[in-house]
Amino acid sequence: MPNFTTSSEWFEQSSLLLKARPTTTKITSKYSVLKPNASKIRKQKEKSAAKSSSKPPSNAPSEPSVAAFQATFTLKTYDPESGTCLKYRTDKAAEVGRLISSLGKLGRHMAALPEVIDDLSAPADQGTGTHTPIPEGASGKDVRSAIPESKSAPQAGGGGGKKKKKGKK
Repeated sequence: MPNFTTSSEWFEQSSLLLKARPTTTKITSKYSVLKPNASKIRKQKEKSAAKSSSKPPSNAPSEPSVAAFQATFTLKTYDPESGTCLKYRTDKAAEVGRLISSLGKLGRHMAALPEVIDDLSAPADQGTGTHTPIPEGASGKDVRSAIPESKSAPQAGGGGGKKKKKGKK
């Protein structure tokens, strides 16, 4: 079972495995928060005691702080037919969100859907600005005529209007 050091390596190998065997391959994710053991708590209290001796005493909680807990996120891609298991583990909180979003991209292979290529250099849609899929039977011209045209100059909202003129005194 290879353990990958970077998420991009795991993503690339997992996508290749899913392309080869989309029906049997499974992706599992596990998020676990581990409590620190007694020796880590003792060391942390010693460090905080050393810091508090140089600073005035404060009301510190006796329980370990939230930073003392360590959370890990583990992703496994497993194919029972070939016996291949790809594993990636991280403890970085910022990376967890990116990995969760990458699972959606990998799921497209499992559902036999085409890949979506996000090209930032491509021009945006000229219509409504939404990415609505076009049905297979309809041509692009028919769909565009069904979309209502927006006004070229947006109106300034606010209900200001004209002010009343004041009379001479």
